[in-house]
Amino acid sequence: MATRQINPNRMELLRLKRQLVTARRGHKLLKDKRDELMRQFLDKIRLNQKLRQRVEALLASAHQDMILARAVMQPQILETALMAGKESLNLTIDTQNITSVHVPVFGVPFEVSGMTEGLPYSMASASGELDQAILSLNEAFPVMLELAEVEKTAQLLADEIEKTRRRVNSLEYVLIPELLENIRSISMKMDENERGNLTRLMKVKEMIIEQAIKDARKADEEAANTF
Repeated sequence: MATRQINPNRMELLRLKRQLVTARRGHKLLKDKRDELMRQFLDKIRLNQKLRQRVEALLASAHQDMILARAVMQPQILETALMAGKESLNLTIDTQNITSVHVPVFGVPFEVSGMTEGLPYSMASASGELDQAILSLNEAFPVMLELAEVEKTAQLLADEIEKTRRRVNSLEYVLIPELLENIRSISMKMDENERGNLTRLMKVKEMIIEQAIKDARKADEEAANTF
């Protein structure tokens, strides 16, 4: 593994060790975040499947009722009834924080009306099949909004999971091994330098001892010659 150019000294070793502690702590936090994101993502996927099945069932029912309404009503009356409307549609959009991911929250502008309440046309001019089709669509609309919210949330969570996974892999397979390699390299060089210094000190000590022995012998010889 290629390593950076580093100075093999104790200060650099301490700096790398502190950086390694920080990297390991960040790695653990990111792994915990990734696991929580995965749990949230799987919950949204299961909810998405349920909502999609419900929306498809409601739309299929509305479609069937609309076919029956077209069969029993005159086209002009049906078109006039469908063009009628009483109020505009306003949606409220907010955001929710899920593990540092801001996901949308759509507000349903109305509650599902019971039976024939809230129909935009005169009941006397339309068939019961059209009433049922409109009510099915009315019931399907908030579910469709929730489905859109859940699908967008799942998409944002998936993107964040991928980003977090790349960060975790970068720390686990690149930065942390590089720090460990640099720490090992500095430790080996420092140990080698210490061994070299110890060897030099031992040689100096031997030279001093030899010189002391020579001086002692010389002094003894001079003392012997004196007598």
